[in-house]
Amino acid sequence: MRPYYLLLFVLAAAGCGEHRNAPNRAELNVATAANLTKVFAELGQDFERETGIHLTFSFGATTQLAQQIEHGAPFDVFAAADTEHIDELARKGLILASTRAIYARGKLVLWVPEDRVPVERIEDLARPGVTHIAIANPQLAPYGRAAVESLHALHLWEAVQPKIVYGQNISATTQYADTGNADAAFTALALVNDKTRGHKIVVPENLHTPIDQAIAVVRSTSKPDQARKFVEFITGAPAREVFRRYGYE
Repeated sequence: MRPYYLLLFVLAAAGCGEHRNAPNRAELNVATAANLTKVFAELGQDFERETGIHLTFSFGATTQLAQQIEHGAPFDVFAAADTEHIDELARKGLILASTRAIYARGKLVLWVPEDRVPVERIEDLARPGVTHIAIANPQLAPYGRAAVESLHALHLWEAVQPKIVYGQNISATTQYADTGNADAAFTALALVNDKTRGHKIVVPENLHTPIDQAIAVVRSTSKPDQARKFVEFITGAPAREVFRRYGYE
């Protein structure tokens, strides 16, 4: 059987170790775009309290998660960072198209965690004092693709390309800046909305393709009813309020 390299497993419910071996306990495996790390940690607990269904999240780059689903990874739900990968899987018959829904629109920001570099606007990235700029791999991560589009739109790409360091997903990219390995990072607002160090520059949406994020049930799931229930929960009004609090539209 082909191995699946899931970038990070997070058990979303508090005290999950007590329930892992509980008999007949309903569980769902959710392939989850890395920008959702914080918001799904909260929503996962809310969902389990409401339904009794335990969630295991596998966070990673959207493209890699989609590839894992194509190769048979045992996911029940896929929460992507774009719509394209959900729609492509639906065309291949791997997603239940009737469950496809857009649950949020992500916001791209340039996060400068320290005041050691003089960056007050995106154009300042071209200054000599800025040496490393973190971006998620645009071939794997929609937020990385949006960052590259924005730099092209501002005619900055040629000036900043030699400074770019790529992260495998948006969480890893944010860590580069958080640990001082990059002067700034293009990241999801949801991952840095609670950061007090430095400052955040919201990238205007007219510079890149909107980051609409879709969710759907994986066709191969053995728990379609529970999976549909999770999609309905994520697209419901209470969850939308949580998304807004984390910086999504």
